[in-house]
Amino acid sequence: MCIYQKKKTQTDSRSLTNQKTEMLYATTPQHFTSLTTHFTTRRPLLRRHSLSYTHTTMSTTTIEHIVLFNIKPTATTTQLSTMLTSLNSLTTLPMVLHLSAGKLHKNRSSSFSFTHILHSRYRTKQHLADYSSHPDHLSAVRTTVLPICDDLIAVDWVAENLDGPIGVNPGSAIRVQLIKLKQDVEEEKKGEVIQVISGLKGSFSGIEQLTVGENFSPERAKGFQICSIGVFGGIHELDSLELNSEIGNKKDKVRDSIDSLVIVDYVVPLSPSNRSG
Repeated sequence: MCIYQKKKTQTDSRSLTNQKTEMLYATTPQHFTSLTTHFTTRRPLLRRHSLSYTHTTMSTTTIEHIVLFNIKPTATTTQLSTMLTSLNSLTTLPMVLHLSAGKLHKNRSSSFSFTHILHSRYRTKQHLADYSSHPDHLSAVRTTVLPICDDLIAVDWVAENLDGPIGVNPGSAIRVQLIKLKQDVEEEKKGEVIQVISGLKGSFSGIEQLTVGENFSPERAKGFQICSIGVFGGIHELDSLELNSEIGNKKDKVRDSIDSLVIVDYVVPLSPSNRSG
């Protein structure tokens, strides 16, 4: 191969990587500036806060951010470890209240093959936008996620009056549920679905925290509109949820309004070394 051809191949490869970045991490103009600007302009790092800040107990509006990844089966152990280490290091960014990334405990969705998750929390939508455009985040995505990721879903919602600590303790289990409603479902029915999910915490003592809301970032959500997270003391408490008939009865009331579901379970690692699963 001549030198010109080699350089052209390398240029094409870089262009393909940028195209994948735009497809997988396309963002809303309302909240984020263009990806081209992010990659060509280095923004100054903001002052870092104390790590104890993530454990602050709050009862206020919080932004929930979830990314579900489908990692290629050809990904090596080293690639997975590098990806998760890189993502989990983002917890030190000053706008991040809580962040954890790791392998899913169980994917209960037959139509998607998700393998890994990132869950993080922010005080405002602007803080989420600052995180998304931060050079450290963009570098982690480009260098460690895109090379081994086949597909993803990302959703964001406003958690009203989050009760309890903003950080999710190691060893806790979480259940993430994404709901796509049937076409032409009335607003009243949408509100009913949210109300039913919100009421689940009162039906089962094992749920320590529960937030639910409408996704406000539709570009990477594949049509899923309603999102929720339930936090449990551990996997035993989460598994016991399936035995609660009252919760099943409540869900039956809104089942006719639902087109499809994504349900995944995740256990927050006890230490960073265990995050790769």
